[in-house]
Amino acid sequence: MHYDIFNGDADGICALIQLRLDQTIESTLVTGIKRDIQLLDKVSVNSGDSLTVLDISFEKNSRRVAEFLHAGASIFYVDHHQAGDIPNHPNLKTLIDTDNAICTSLLVNQHLNGKFPLWAVTAAFGDNLNYSAENLASTLSLSAEKLETLKNLGIYINYNGYGSSVGDLHFAPDVLYQEMVRYASPFDFISDNHAAFEKLENGYQQDMANAGNINPEYQNDAVAVFILPDIAWARRVSGVFGNHLANLNPTKAHAVLSYNKDGGYLISVRAPLSNKVGADEFCSGFATGGGRKSAAGINHLPKDQLGVFIDQFDKFYSARMS
Repeated sequence: MHYDIFNGDADGICALIQLRLDQTIESTLVTGIKRDIQLLDKVSVNSGDSLTVLDISFEKNSRRVAEFLHAGASIFYVDHHQAGDIPNHPNLKTLIDTDNAICTSLLVNQHLNGKFPLWAVTAAFGDNLNYSAENLASTLSLSAEKLETLKNLGIYINYNGYGSSVGDLHFAPDVLYQEMVRYASPFDFISDNHAAFEKLENGYQQDMANAGNINPEYQNDAVAVFILPDIAWARRVSGVFGNHLANLNPTKAHAVLSYNKDGGYLISVRAPLSNKVGADEFCSGFATGGGRKSAAGINHLPKDQLGVFIDQFDKFYSARMS
């Protein structure tokens, strides 16, 4: 049996689309909301099984990887988050690069020698890697209008991955993947599924309009902290709102807090675009934190730790301004 295990955001979905357009494999899909990164816990494997794992931290799943390898499974692992120690094993192949200009779909694009670059461009835009997306797109002779279409699609797919449960989302990530994987070009997907595209677009625009009415809980020259209300639109917009704020204020670090089902805060952190480092380091200082250098998060912060979080966030990024 083969398992395709992938993050439910734009990067994870578009990475798998490229791989399956290149090689069709009958597989069991395993995914979830963007913050559901312990996806290997949902799988039991036997000797001879194979897994493709995309866009979830190797470090956070290393124990299960070791167990699966010991059981006789083979694993192809592609990612750009914190990796930790990667074992040398004949049944493990990894493509892992934590550079802040790379994402999983760009790694897959390189792996496939650029067979489906439009999906990689879409994913890079979704991960707010605008320079990397535009750099790859510059080799494809795209009009400004088509480039903007890919940018919007990437943002909308990424936006769809955020929520406290799949019930918060407009589309379950595996359903959205299955709709899109039938198309070698994102433009064909949009043309044939315009109602789905419009549903994502309208949802994004309405949710972002709601978020635009939120004032910061705390801000200074180094950081800004926003707390969103406990409602589905706020949970959906938490990540893309952070990207939006980062683009508006590129010299400042941002944290967007929404409420989670455990009665605490779910936090999205964006490093300043002018110095895209430190988000993973900062968030990893909390029990449920992790991510990548430019964008990371904390899955659960108890409410009584809000003051501690803001103080540490301020100190961490204020020190990097001096």
